[in-house]
Amino acid sequence: MSEPRSAPTVGQVVLGRRLQDLREAAGLKREEAAKVLRVAPATVRRMEMAEVTLKIPYLQLLLSAYGVDEEETEAFVSLAEEANKPGWWQRFHDILPNWFSMHVSLEGAASLIRSYEPHFVPGLLQTEAYARDVMRSGAVGQTRPEDIEGHVALRLQRQELLHRADSPRLWVVMDETVLRRPVGDTALMRAQIDHLLEMGELPHVTVQVSPFASGPHPGTYGPFVLFRFPMPELPDMVYSEYLTGAVYLDARAEVATHLEVMDRMAAHAATAHRTKEILRDLRKEL
Repeated sequence: MSEPRSAPTVGQVVLGRRLQDLREAAGLKREEAAKVLRVAPATVRRMEMAEVTLKIPYLQLLLSAYGVDEEETEAFVSLAEEANKPGWWQRFHDILPNWFSMHVSLEGAASLIRSYEPHFVPGLLQTEAYARDVMRSGAVGQTRPEDIEGHVALRLQRQELLHRADSPRLWVVMDETVLRRPVGDTALMRAQIDHLLEMGELPHVTVQVSPFASGPHPGTYGPFVLFRFPMPELPDMVYSEYLTGAVYLDARAEVATHLEVMDRMAAHAATAHRTKEILRDLRKEL
């Protein structure tokens, strides 16, 4: 049986979808593909859903059964070997929940990340001190000092993607509550606001605040993140977190609804320019 692992890489997700497309183009059901491998149909489903590592011998048998020529098979296998390499975040496996590993993988491969956050500054924009204080509050369900430091280190490494030459565009909408809720002491909050102002100057980062005065908006159900990718095989995805886990949505109707809500919230919130004024005013109040 193919080996399970904590979370798939984006490459495995893309190849899994491609494998499903090839099977369907060949007119085969999962049950028929499973007979080729002499495994249960669930194994084929898990390969297509990127729930297991793509075993090369299995791939070669399936691609042959699907009528894929030798050149494309070699290219597919080469991509699978690369995709099967563990992501950098897997060294944090002792503290990283399985349901969040996929988020880190998607984050690193996205060309656009749009985030709505009603509670805390989004992780990609947190200072080290702010992140540590949030962790100490038990926000990730772990309060051991060594676990907290591990989560902080992971968060800081995730932020490096915003300083890559090919960094994604980050577009964040935060409720004013985020800035009014004190995290740590006054100096910590001032430093966090300064960091938001600094990051907002980057050409690929947009920060918007939704002020109290603007009233209710359609995103008040909870935080979510929308990912868009440069690979045409990978559709937009939405990440929505709850207390003990998360869901990843890629159904077209669900993603379209979240995208519409995100667009409405961005139009409803203060502009990026006005947000900078709000941040400066809030800093003066501290």
